[in-house]
Amino acid sequence: MINEKLPKIWYGGDYNPEQWEPEIWKEDERMFKLAGIDVATVNVFSWELNQPDEHTYDFTQLDETMDRLYKSGVYVCLATSTGAHPAWMARKYPDVLRVDVQGRKRKFGGRHNSCPNSPTYRKYSTLMAGKLAERYKDHPGLLIWHISNEYGGYCYCDNCAAGFREWLKERYGNLDALNKAWNTRFWGHTFYDWEEIVPPSELSEEWGGNRTNFQGISLDYRRFMSHSLLECYRLEYEEIKKHTPNIPVTTNLMGFYPELDYFEWAKYMDIVSWDNYPSLDTPVSFTAMTHDLMRGLKSGDPFMLMEQTPSQQNWQAYNSLKRPGVMRLWSYQAVARGADTVLFFQLRRSIGACEKYHGAVIEHVGHEHTRVFREVAELGRELQQLGDTLLDARTEAKIGIVYDWENRWATELSSGPTIALNYVNEVHKYYDALFQMHVESDMVSVEEDFGKYEIVIAPVMYMVKPGFAKKVEQFVAAGGTFVTTFFSGIVNENDLVTTGGYPGELRSVLGIWAEEIDALFPDQKNQIVMKRSWGSLEGPYECGLLCDLIHSEGAEVLAEYGSDFYKGMPVLTVNKFGKGRAYYVASSPEADFLQGLMKNLCEEKGIKPLLDAPVGVEVARRVKNGLEYLFLLNHNAEASAVEIGASERKDLLANAVVTGSVTVPGRGVVILESKPQS
Repeated sequence: MINEKLPKIWYGGDYNPEQWEPEIWKEDERMFKLAGIDVATVNVFSWELNQPDEHTYDFTQLDETMDRLYKSGVYVCLATSTGAHPAWMARKYPDVLRVDVQGRKRKFGGRHNSCPNSPTYRKYSTLMAGKLAERYKDHPGLLIWHISNEYGGYCYCDNCAAGFREWLKERYGNLDALNKAWNTRFWGHTFYDWEEIVPPSELSEEWGGNRTNFQGISLDYRRFMSHSLLECYRLEYEEIKKHTPNIPVTTNLMGFYPELDYFEWAKYMDIVSWDNYPSLDTPVSFTAMTHDLMRGLKSGDPFMLMEQTPSQQNWQAYNSLKRPGVMRLWSYQAVARGADTVLFFQLRRSIGACEKYHGAVIEHVGHEHTRVFREVAELGRELQQLGDTLLDARTEAKIGIVYDWENRWATELSSGPTIALNYVNEVHKYYDALFQMHVESDMVSVEEDFGKYEIVIAPVMYMVKPGFAKKVEQFVAAGGTFVTTFFSGIVNENDLVTTGGYPGELRSVLGIWAEEIDALFPDQKNQIVMKRSWGSLEGPYECGLLCDLIHSEGAEVLAEYGSDFYKGMPVLTVNKFGKGRAYYVASSPEADFLQGLMKNLCEEKGIKPLLDAPVGVEVARRVKNGLEYLFLLNHNAEASAVEIGASERKDLLANAVVTGSVTVPGRGVVILESKPQS
């Protein structure tokens, strides 16, 4: 349980009373009660209000907000306000402002504009966190701390350059080791003095986003920037913990956000929280995968849904309304996959600036007679009804899918073999195959204990970090099934190629070696031709993007390429290693192939789908105290019938006992409680 003060799924969201006059606050309280709102996130961007100048701190309005909300029955998620520094700070201490990748010094404006290595920012942000914690440590309405907001964005200023050099000294110890790791004999880049090293900006090594001359330098700068921003978070965290050691602390993450290594960040978060903003056309399975990633950051612990819109967003190219029922459906999708909160941005819609067209519980019309408010209030009633039933429930998956931010950075920085390779998309293809089968999976780091799983899948494992190959070998030797793909085992943690043939350190467990890698144009395809029918796989199937030209070194060839000069070469192999098996998929296949492959592997390991549900109906499960909670989430506009078997189950939302077949309304939700099914 996040905080025992509120033993239910928290319901509420971001609230900005400072943007409104006092007469509005009373109306807010009335409507919060109608909607079942019991948590408000406040003080997210109020640094300038709390500290109007360098020496003055004024918490008068925040005091009033904290007291008023608590008296009205609303608890507080208290932010530290450090996501946007005040204008006076930028004017007096310009070191607080970032320098962008093109070398331009920013002015005051926007948010996320603070240099993470600015002594000024670190000093005053830590002071603010400490003053807030000391002031509100005993406030009965305080539930959780929310540090800053949506950390992100890199800086290339002189302070960051100096910090980068110090970070490199700690990482490599001496210049000889650094020069070797970066392969600086290439293009005459050998460094003889630490001061010669500069950040890889568009003034030095990079251009056009993720294009760089030196992958090692750019990779390390991404590590350093993630580390620098994490240090800012940790300074505030430690200051807060001095005063409130028993109040949980978090910051809101952003799913697959590319710039920060969230597995590393999660080590310093008491609970993971994240902001979920899919588009109308975002695949349902991608949102599910992101929830699973957030759950996986702390090895399966429940997480917080910190933000979602009640209906409309303001910052995407096409900001569609959530259709009737979708807000509720997507809220329960988060809960089904591990969320113990349902929080919105925002509770009352702003009247000015860039978020005035971002949806809210209370719209510009200002009353409760709106479609959005009615839906929010109905969900609030259901969450009150559920109480603490689902809190701390876990997911028990037997399949782990490896995701690694540093591997993503290295893959995206690679100068070839194709611009079309998208690491996240390739991971999603494997996740989606299991999702469509209603088979549970966890998103895991390279540091996770693989022994918890029957199957571990590591798509595009381009970078093999120290110890990973040995870990895979031990997992497979003990009886596990390992699956990896094209463009795997190529480089080490410094982005230096492991010579002796791809897939490098994974070559032994896979029983193959790769000679060349062919990059196909978007309109080019090859084929996967099965050497014999294997379970659900018959073929042929299309493949594309990249094609590894591989040779067996003991692995059984299950399928071959169907065309081009490498027709007849292996494209799918399996290698027996100890008690287990390791599979290699040498190209990027179509969905039908992956679903067939996953079905075969699940059958081999005795892993069964949660249910046999119709297309468009998502099935997820949480388990607690010897009971399982099965979520049926119908993403179709029309009702769908789902066979649940002969055993009796309790429909928690309808408060009825059901058996046999359950009809899930269009965009509807059913939550079934029962003893685990055999």
